[in-house]
Amino acid sequence: MTASNAAEACVAAYSSSAVYTGNQRASYNGHNWTAKWWTQGEAPSTGGSGVWADNGACGGGTTPPPTGGGSCNYPNWVAGQYYAAGAIVKYTNGQYYKASHENPGYDPVISTWYWSPFSCSGGGTTTPPPSNSGSFPVSEAQFNQMFPNRIAFYSYSGLVDAIKKFPAFTTTGSDTVKKQEAAAFLANVNHESGGLVYVEEINQANWPLYCDRSQSYGCPAGQSAYHGRGPIQLSWNFNYKAAGDALGIDLLNNPDRVKNESSVAYQTAIWYWMTQRGPGTMTPHDAMVNGRGFGETIRSINGSLECNGGNPAQVQSRVDAYNRFTAILGVTPGGSLYC
Repeated sequence: MTASNAAEACVAAYSSSAVYTGNQRASYNGHNWTAKWWTQGEAPSTGGSGVWADNGACGGGTTPPPTGGGSCNYPNWVAGQYYAAGAIVKYTNGQYYKASHENPGYDPVISTWYWSPFSCSGGGTTTPPPSNSGSFPVSEAQFNQMFPNRIAFYSYSGLVDAIKKFPAFTTTGSDTVKKQEAAAFLANVNHESGGLVYVEEINQANWPLYCDRSQSYGCPAGQSAYHGRGPIQLSWNFNYKAAGDALGIDLLNNPDRVKNESSVAYQTAIWYWMTQRGPGTMTPHDAMVNGRGFGETIRSINGSLECNGGNPAQVQSRVDAYNRFTAILGVTPGGSLYC
């Protein structure tokens, strides 16, 4: 056997309890695999959600895992990733920090209330953050009832796969609050995507407008590459950069992944819902779990254009969908529906 066709050495073995982000590798059943985006608990294969890429057969020992905490073997901190209290990470300065409270990836150096320095002398791995798995309060039948005209790209399985990345999404508060949050998210998604029909922004004349050249990283995918995509119409180069950094996916250079991969599309929408205030004063997630009402979610997503009389017809469209979805889920819509 020549060196040119010798099998690559196997990397660290796949672990069902480990969290893998984009470009992290694992060996499984005699092959090396690369994760395309965040995943946990899905064994490498060419099927499933499509998260794993097969790198081919491997053998002859293993190479060190591509990321982690050196001899301590704790994972690298990722901005925007959920961490449970007690999680231990390796920060960009090479030091280790332990989460004092659960948090959505706050910076350990800045957010000292949430993180404390941790002395690490080797061994062990931190318990991975819990996944949101099997707890989404909307069944596939209810989902199909909500979106009778949806295209195949916007699959229920893609949504369920995406929510694993965000443990607090639709799992916070009472059963009523959980269902109200799910209905609120899906109502806004319904409005933004035309009932889960459109993957890209319809008006192509607007496509060149979403490149902010003042950003240091510019627009490497092109002037028109950062138009609205996905169920919540992710737009602007800085949002693609921020979402990609949080999800472990290079969306700045590869924005089309949002229109080509169902789970990635949904992940960008839930990322916005859980972490971004937009033109509002809080995240849509916080608005729902803290009793501020559906109207505040509208303000966080498109309030600068629709709220305070800006476009009452658009607001009404969102409210109508929310009322319809809460009825399907069998819960009251609550108050403060308008913004």
